[in-house]
Amino acid sequence: MRNVKVGLVQMSCTADVNDNLAKAIAKTREAAAQGAQIVCLQELFKSLYFCDVEDHANFSLGEAIPGPTTDVLSELAKELGIVIIASLFEKRAPGLYHNTTAVLDADGSYLGKYRKMHIPDDPGYYEKFYFTPGDLGYKVFQTKFGKLGVLICWDQWYPEAARITSLMGAEILFYPTAIGWDVNEQDPAISQEQYNAWQTIQRSHSVANGVYVVSVNRVGREADQQFWGGSFVSNPFGSLMYLASHDQEETKVIELDLDKTEYYRTTWPYLRDRRIDSYQPITKRLIDE
Repeated sequence: MRNVKVGLVQMSCTADVNDNLAKAIAKTREAAAQGAQIVCLQELFKSLYFCDVEDHANFSLGEAIPGPTTDVLSELAKELGIVIIASLFEKRAPGLYHNTTAVLDADGSYLGKYRKMHIPDDPGYYEKFYFTPGDLGYKVFQTKFGKLGVLICWDQWYPEAARITSLMGAEILFYPTAIGWDVNEQDPAISQEQYNAWQTIQRSHSVANGVYVVSVNRVGREADQQFWGGSFVSNPFGSLMYLASHDQEETKVIELDLDKTEYYRTTWPYLRDRRIDSYQPITKRLIDE
């Protein structure tokens, strides 16, 4: 069996980026002490989720990738002998910014980055104000402990992104995330329905592609958002292997058997039966009747 231990860091953030980085490092060490070989941090873990407002001052949070934070995390990855998946606010050039995740291998080497492809624009999530859509395409990263696919938050609602990344050879799909409930929403049924949809769509990616999905969300109250945590791991048939709370910081390590992909993909041969000759219409925005 090819087993790998994956660490999830679900944490709250403050306005102090140095404190957030220090907390993420401490929790990464905690996961490594529990045996984690790959540690995934949540989306934009160094700061509060600043996209709740359109404020030019927030561009000061951007940084180069690779750059100062990836340098620190590379040293940490090398010291601990682990892979680190780190979501950061990338400043590519003056006036050009991305929502980007860097991957550091277990020897400390920088393997590359994925730039978020799908950019939302909703009340409390004004990401189009800050982020240019990704232009690197979908990415997989060959690490010491397996081939990883990385997508980011809003990407998780799109089966096309999960399918393409899986077809590129990803054995695990990682989703660093920042999503929560509007504290002004008075109907708990609506809030629960939103969370259920979020979890269900990602578990469906496991089923359709025969891969593990690891989703890591933040937690805590920030302005009018109560980030709902609920980080989880699903196996290649969508069963939950771990589910975090909605209101607590958690560091959890889960062992995955990567050979399970072969079992599920041969038992439920969706990839075999795909009719790729019939899918061209999906490249259109709308199919005319």
